[in-house]
Parts: sequence; C-alpha cells; structure tokens
Amino acid sequence: MGLFGGVLETMKRFSPLFAAVLGLAGALSWTILGKAQEGEAEVEVERFDSVAELIERYETDRNELARFYGDRVLSQSHVERLEKFYDESTASLERIAFDDLSQAARVDYLLMRHRLEYRKKSLATDQRKLAEIEELVGFKNGVLELYEGYRQRGPMEGRPTAEKLAQIQKAVSTLEGRIALKASEGKLATTAVLALRAQKVVGELQRQLDGWYGFYAGFDPQFSWWVKQPYGELKEELGAYRKKLGELVTGGKKGGEAPLIGDPIGAAALADDLAVEMLSYSPVELLAIGEREFAWCRAEMEKAAAEMGFGNDWSKALEKVKEDFVPPGEQDDLAAEIAKDAIQFLEEKDLVTVPELCAETWYLKMLGKKQQETLPYAVYFGQAIGIAYPTDEMSVEKKLMSLRGNNRHFTRAVIPHELIPGHHLQKFMAARYSTHRKMFSTPFYVEGWALHWEMLLYDLNYPRTPEERIGMLFWRSHRCARIIVSLKFHLGEMTPEEMVAFLVDEIGLEESGARSEVRRYIGDSYSPLYQCGYMIGGLQLRALYKKTVGEGTMSPREFHDAVLRLGPVPIEMVRATLLETPLTRDFRASWDF
Repeated sequence: MGLFGGVLETMKRFSPLFAAVLGLAGALSWTILGKAQEGEAEVEVERFDSVAELIERYETDRNELARFYGDRVLSQSHVERLEKFYDESTASLERIAFDDLSQAARVDYLLMRHRLEYRKKSLATDQRKLAEIEELVGFKNGVLELYEGYRQRGPMEGRPTAEKLAQIQKAVSTLEGRIALKASEGKLATTAVLALRAQKVVGELQRQLDGWYGFYAGFDPQFSWWVKQPYGELKEELGAYRKKLGELVTGGKKGGEAPLIGDPIGAAALADDLAVEMLSYSPVELLAIGEREFAWCRAEMEKAAAEMGFGNDWSKALEKVKEDFVPPGEQDDLAAEIAKDAIQFLEEKDLVTVPELCAETWYLKMLGKKQQETLPYAVYFGQAIGIAYPTDEMSVEKKLMSLRGNNRHFTRAVIPHELIPGHHLQKFMAARYSTHRKMFSTPFYVEGWALHWEMLLYDLNYPRTPEERIGMLFWRSHRCARIIVSLKFHLGEMTPEEMVAFLVDEIGLEESGARSEVRRYIGDSYSPLYQCGYMIGGLQLRALYKKTVGEGTMSPREFHDAVLRLGPVPIEMVRATLLETPLTRDFRASWDF
C-alpha cells in the first residue's frame, strides 16, 4: 500500500470524523497506491473528478506509450508495460462510484470498461498471432533490445553491439535461404498469410533499427567505428528478407496489382470484437441478418426492373443503369448538384439540423489511379469528398469500369452518404459535442448513421425513378454483401477470390471495383467488423428511430440532432441514452433489434 496509504488507513480507523471527511473528498483527484487482490502486485490508482476526465487521460497516456514503444507490440517489455497501464486504468475506473453517476456518465463508464476489457484480450490475441510466426522472425529480440535500450537510455558499447549485429545478420540470412511455401529438405515451410504477417513485423524492425542507428551515428565516434559496417550489412539483409517474404505473399508474381492476401482473425477474436461493440449477436446470427436484408433488396430490385421493362431481370436493369454516366470532366459538377439537392430535400422534410458552416465547408477532390485501387467509388476524407472517375493513365477497360461504377444513379445515392446528411455532417457535429468519446469511435455508429439515412431516404421517396431506386438498392445490396463476405472471410469460410466473385455475380460490381473493395476488406487498415458496421449499425438506428419517432416521442429532427450530439459510440449506448434505459456497473448488451 505504501507509506502514505498506510497513514491514511490508520487515521481513518481511529478518527470517524476524518473518515467522513475523506469520504466526502473522494471525488477530488489525487494519486494513491491501492492494493490489488491478495497475491497480486500493487497497482497505482489515480482518482478522477469524472469518467470523462479519466477517458481523456487514458487516451493521452495510451498515445504517449504508442509513440515511445511503437504501435505494433513485439517485445515482452512492451506487453508488460501495456498490461500495467490497463490494470492501472481499470483500478482508477473501479474507484468511481457508479451508482452516483448521471446517465451520460454511466454510459462513459461502461464504454471505458468495455474498451479496457477489449484491449487486454487484443493484447493476448496479438501475442498469439506473433507466436505463430516466431520461426520467421526469431531474430527480432536482438533488434528490439537495441532499440529499447536506446529509448530507455541503457549503456551502449561498440564492440559487443557490432558482434550482436553480425549475429542478427547471420540469423536473417539463414532464414532467407530456408523459407518456402512448400516443405522440402532443409526448408522452412510457411504460408502466404503468415509470410504477410512476418513481412509487416520485419518492416517495423527495419524502422526501429534505423531509428536506433540514427541516434548514435556520427555522434559517438567509437560507435561509428565499430557499428557502421555490420549495421549496413544487416540493413541490406533485412531488406532482402522482407523482399523474399513479399515474393512468398505474391507467389512470385511481379508487376501489376498485388494479389489478394489477408489475415483472418478467427471466431474467438470476432467474439471479442462484437463484445466491445456491445452487440449480443454471434457472427452466424449477423450472417443471417445480412442474407435476410439481401433477399429484400433483390425483391425490390426486381420490382424496379419490371417498371423499366425488364420483367424481373434485375441484372439487365442494372446494366442499363450503369451505362448512364456523364462524360469525362463532368463528374464533379454532377456530385455538387446532387449534394445541393440532398440538402434541399432534408430542409423540406425537416429531418435534421444542418449548420450553415457545415453546408459551406466541404469541397471535391479527384482520386488518382493508385487511390482507386482501394477506393473505386466516392469517399469522404474530412471536409473533402473524393470523387472516383477515370484518369488518362488508365487502360480503356479500367476507364469503362470506372465510368460504369460511378454512373449518375450510383452517384446520386452515394453523395448524401458521404456528405450531408452523412459523414460530413456527422464529423462536423462530432468535433463540437461529446469530444471525449472520440476514442470509442465505431463503424456501427459512423457507417451505421449513413446507412440509416440511405434507408430512410428510400422510404421517403428520395429516389424519383426506378433507375434511381436501382442506384440506391445497388448500394444497399452491397452493404448486405459486406456482412456476408467479410464475416465468412474471417471465419475461414470464403477466400478473397470467392469474395470478388460474390460481389460481381450477386451484387453487380465491376470486377475492378470488386477487387478494390475486397483488398480493403481484408487489409489491416480497417477493423474486421468494419464492413458489418454499415448495415448492422443502420438497422440498429432504424429500430431506434421507429421506437422514438415512430411512437411519437421525438420528431425526426429531434432524433437525428440528439444522435449526432452523443458522439461515435456503440448504438446500444445511444439507445440507453435516448430511452433512459437503466444501466448497472456490470451491464452487458442484450438488445434484440
């Protein structure tokens, strides 16, 4: 407990008055040492005036650790430091009297508790995944010791350091000659997925090695004399090894687009992700929802096709819609016109408050050829909306695919999603309300908000023609498909190529667009549940809209304005706030929406 803690306990025991005063002062912010459960190590406990203050401190300190140690957790010392940090944060949270909190503060408390639980589980998952490639990166500890020694101001001696570098270089060289995709005598067999994972680790090790060397080189004479040559050889060897891993990932293919290789997280990790998103559904249940919504979209597509004179042949109707695009050079004007039309529609229906500054401060940005490899359609960048349209350096085939994939009717559906009432309005409000909640940002709120609007606009006859309905239904079907293909990928039930085929055959994406989409789904720049967040989050908000607006307790404008002011949190917590659902310290999601 420490000296100060012991003195406090003694005074409390012999002075009831002091104990009472101390209890009243519990909300004051000070640092004490609190003892954990018997047999556990003591952890430092800091008290905070509010949960919001604790959240802001946690995020600041977490970023501080990430800048010092790096984002990728590779060393045991880094693991131990994060475990200590999470334990300290949990202890501070548990010191807060939950029953005395307002509903908003209880929401903050539960968000923080779920996040800390998730971080601990994710740390264990990351260590398991790292252990699976131990043979491919067995030399990593040597590099990590050098880097962390420099960061923590440990001693550095020229000769031992040079000898260590030579040993690491030899180990890397041996691995480079042994790894292969097929087992044979003297070879270390691996897979493209594990090679991809190892390649990312090697890239981080290269960065750390360069940072370490850059600190000493030219500053410490004996360091440069001993280390310059072995460092140069190791740097070159790491580059060669990373290239070899890349060849295993691509299967030896050179040039052109990289193959579609991703790293599925598996059912257990998906369950952890669903828990922090406060969803009570299993991956299998979410798949069923995706398939149900997809069937609805198909039926609506067939109705629109019939109105266009194609019977129930939705694919022919979709092909006609795709051919209705503006000439090169005019897509920006089309996007601006649609944005203006959408804002006018919202005002006429009195659906949401659009601040004047929000409507003023957005602009267009054209996407280049390289960007369109992963962003084949319009996308929001924060004030700017990126417009995907053919560039002069694309092949004729790619140009036609881009024109068809960004036709008038698809674009009319996607612009409100990205701008107003979608992400631009959402980001504008998030920067002004509940800003301490930004660390809990979830696709189920961020993308769910935009999908809720897609569905609501469809209900309110925003699409004026069957062609425009086809345009909106294309995107809605696409969101259903994202649930299906992304979850099946992470469950090991669908390969990337099968994902592409599904998007092309069942949704009607152009192949280049489908490959770009899948490349994004299986990469590590998005969370594994991100693609589910669109439709599932939209359905959650849709259910809550029916409960409030549908029953007359809120107007559409009141509902939408309230949701925007709550911050990007799991929809379960939006529901708890708007409906004033009773919350307990041990709350777990159970909403059947």
